[in-house]
Amino acid sequence: MRIARALGLRYPIVQAPMAGTSTPALAAAVCEAGALGSVAVGAMDAGAARAMLADLRGRTDRPFNVNAFVHRRAVREPVAERAWIAEMQPLFSQFGAEPPSDLREIYRSLNDDPEMLAALIDAAPAVVSFHFGLPSPGAIAALKARGCLLVASATSLDEARAVQAAEIDAIVAQGIEAGGHRGVFDPDVPDEQLGTLDLVKVIAAQIDLPVIAAGGIMDGADIRRALAAGADAVQMGTAFVACPESAADDGYRAVLASTTGTTLTDAISGRPARCLDNRFVEWAGQVRAKAPGYPMTYDAGKALIAAAKSAGEDGWGAHWAGTAFARARSMPARDLVALLAREAGFDA
Repeated sequence: MRIARALGLRYPIVQAPMAGTSTPALAAAVCEAGALGSVAVGAMDAGAARAMLADLRGRTDRPFNVNAFVHRRAVREPVAERAWIAEMQPLFSQFGAEPPSDLREIYRSLNDDPEMLAALIDAAPAVVSFHFGLPSPGAIAALKARGCLLVASATSLDEARAVQAAEIDAIVAQGIEAGGHRGVFDPDVPDEQLGTLDLVKVIAAQIDLPVIAAGGIMDGADIRRALAAGADAVQMGTAFVACPESAADDGYRAVLASTTGTTLTDAISGRPARCLDNRFVEWAGQVRAKAPGYPMTYDAGKALIAAAKSAGEDGWGAHWAGTAFARARSMPARDLVALLAREAGFDA
């Protein structure tokens, strides 16, 4: 449990930084309970990130994690983007709205956002984690110089080797069961789709870095299995969505409690992401056009979600969740961490 010892955590549990649900209140509650709370800055600009980190600092003096997106900038395909907008036109029409006339790159990669890097360097959180790839060598050096422990997601052994070569400090082994966006470095390369425990075993056997298991971990028994497979800690996202401190709205919480499955789709954002089965996912299974890439597809997706919500329809949300969502428990985050610790035998 090298990460827990290095950070002075009571438990080797990380609350996943799921953009759209993680909040300073949630992260702080997890930190105060003895685990590692997280927030995500991939869906905001540097000014908003600075404000959020100041908010979190005001809630806890314990270590926390900040997650950034490091996706490769998409190649724009105007023809594909126009086709996608046309494909979505009938969906907007049913809500009395119009789709965007043009798609925008609504999110910037950390590698293309010096203002965000400066915000992270100034804040110097205990942990900075990366999704969709690796930051530049200069960013790695600058963050390490500020004392940040660096973590990157990997969905395969090849990606884990790249993480090690970049001198990142730890690896999140993201199994296919995980909710939200797949952390694949290149979405055009075939995804091995390894399950969490298999991926942990493969990485832990060949790479001498702490491995954080992510995907399908919902209770203490899951935690014990992940640690037995070779994980140093676990990362849990869907388990915290139902907590009152998360930003999940009532519609999200209702779908989480009632749906029957999840689907991995790129039709919502332009990158593969695991979502609760809802009307958006149902449409995604029937769409003929090719999603034009991340984050342009998400520009249209977010506009549709907003139009549907304005019309009182909650079935079109980006309801990210892992395959084990049915075992999510609604309780304050501090209580959930305590329960997980008891179930895993940490306080025995």
